[in-house]
Amino acid sequence: MANVSLKTIAKNKKAFHEYFIEESFEAGISLSGTEVKSIRNGGVNLKDSYAAIEKGQLFVYNMHISPYEKGNIFNKDPLRTRALLMHRGEINKLIGYIQQKGYTLIPLSVYLKGSLVKVQLGVAKGKQLHDKRHAIAERDAQRDIQREMRGKDY
Repeated sequence: MANVSLKTIAKNKKAFHEYFIEESFEAGISLSGTEVKSIRNGGVNLKDSYAAIEKGQLFVYNMHISPYEKGNIFNKDPLRTRALLMHRGEINKLIGYIQQKGYTLIPLSVYLKGSLVKVQLGVAKGKQLHDKRHAIAERDAQRDIQREMRGKDY
C-alpha cells in the first residue's frame, strides 16, 4: 500500500483540549453499508465519544453517525455501539494502558484510508483546569509571536 490516500472526515478537537494524548493507534471499524455512505458524506460526530474494552474486544460508544438520507429501512441507530478492529497484541497493549490510573481511550479522528474507514484512537489522560489555562496561554503566546514575525522584514 505505497500510494494510499488519506482523507480526514472528522476530528475530535475537544479531545486535545480536555486530555493529554500519550499515544495513538489506528483501528478499523465495523459498519453497515449506509453508515459508510453517511461517513463519506461527512455525517459523523466524535464530540462525546469514547472507547472501551469489554471481554477482550474493543468498542466505541456515542459516536454519532447520521442516518443516510437515501437509506430508508437499512439505516441503523445513529448512536449504536460499534466494534473496533485491532490486532490482539495492540488490544493487550491498550489494556495495559487503561489499567493505569487516569487513562482512557478517546477517538481522535475518523478518516478514509483508500476505501477503508479508519479510526485514530488516543490513549489519553485528563487535564486539570490549570493545565487547560496553561495550554490556552501558550497558544495565545505563539499566535502573538507569529503575528509579530509577519510584521517584521528580516
